[in-house]
Amino acid sequence: MDNCPFHLRIERDSPPGSEQLTCIALLRMVPGKRYVYDAVWNDRPVIVKVFASRFHGRRHLRREGWGLRELRERGIDAPMGLLHGRTDKGDWAIVIERITDARSLRESLVTACNHPVALEDAVRLCQELAHCHGKGVLQKDPNLNNFLVQGDRIVAIDPGQIRFESRPIGRRRGLLQLAEFLSGLPDERRPPTCLILQEYLQVRGWPRQPSDETLLQTLMRRDKRRAIERVLRKYQRENSKHLQVKAGGCRALLDRAFCDGADPLEFVRRLDELMEQGKALKAGNTSQVCCTVWNGRQIVIKRYNHKGVVHSLRHAVKMSRARRSWIHGHRLRFLGISTPEPLAYVERRRGPLVWCSYIVTEYVAGRRLDHFLHDDAVSMEDRRERMAQVENLLRRLGDCRITHGDMKHSNILIGPDGPVLTDLDAITVHRWRWTSQIGHRKDMERLAASCAAETGRSS
Repeated sequence: MDNCPFHLRIERDSPPGSEQLTCIALLRMVPGKRYVYDAVWNDRPVIVKVFASRFHGRRHLRREGWGLRELRERGIDAPMGLLHGRTDKGDWAIVIERITDARSLRESLVTACNHPVALEDAVRLCQELAHCHGKGVLQKDPNLNNFLVQGDRIVAIDPGQIRFESRPIGRRRGLLQLAEFLSGLPDERRPPTCLILQEYLQVRGWPRQPSDETLLQTLMRRDKRRAIERVLRKYQRENSKHLQVKAGGCRALLDRAFCDGADPLEFVRRLDELMEQGKALKAGNTSQVCCTVWNGRQIVIKRYNHKGVVHSLRHAVKMSRARRSWIHGHRLRFLGISTPEPLAYVERRRGPLVWCSYIVTEYVAGRRLDHFLHDDAVSMEDRRERMAQVENLLRRLGDCRITHGDMKHSNILIGPDGPVLTDLDAITVHRWRWTSQIGHRKDMERLAASCAAETGRSS
């Protein structure tokens, strides 16, 4: 159901009748459960939600329609339900008013042209949350995409993920959800905690307590980790951003924009051929790396080779190196740490064994850190500036309790916009700070040893 555009016919419940819509784009999906489309009905832009679950579709439809009405009755700005019924395939569907010229709150915050604009949107989010909590409305899915921004309006959507209570939300639960939403903001777009807390408490009419700010900061740190893990779990299955391909013992997950206008199955089948045609960057027994072009885009393909049955069994149990690189690539980008964009990962299997795997990333034009530092044409000022950026990158890793595991000069590229971290399959995310500090110290020792080795070779 993700091949748009197509026509969708809905048999209306009340009043009885049939309506035809044109679905022009897939917006969100949970395979086999829910599909959300941008559509046109009688020349009117609308949103169509199709509930494909055989046993729960009707219940989800009723919850969606009732939730939209309940939001509006409680004075919360929300779109209007227009009609509902069943599709030709027997799935339940609801047609909702589309808020035109609107963007998700996440998109608005990330793409804001300057910090004051992002700050204003973040403050309005806190005020809207406080308003919702005062009306007994609690989001079960703390996602910035569940609010739309249209001018001065903030519109709540996805009522299926909202809990309605008969009394206002209490202080601790309100601050807990405020922290959940704030943890989803990019660090550079997050306003000061004291300002956010002041705005929230002012709308709720509560006096400020000494422990409120400490509690909010603690909850934000915890929920930042949880939010990232939720997204990373989603990014390991087919979703509105990623396409899954299974064929001939292969399992692949690809970025939909990367495959736009091309055949993803053909790409998966031709990976080895593309590597042979491309420019080799590394040729080893454990892995091979090449730079090539596919679908008009310059990419880097890294293949982790088969090294025996025991090796394959171990990676089948613990996760292939390509899949780990895919996960950690998205993790670092969520944390604002520069790394090449992951475009696809592929696993070739023989029965339960992962025989070999591939990670595909965007190509980043850059130079190895050691080559950059030993280039006499680079001024001392540029070297100091880039090294300060590298130190900031390493400090960000430490603050997030992440260790690289193979920190050497060849895995740090100096690009036009600063240092870029590569080769992510050995990354470890630490639960405890003391283990993170040990791992960070080992990373620094490895980087220093790499520097000494390169200096010795160059001399």
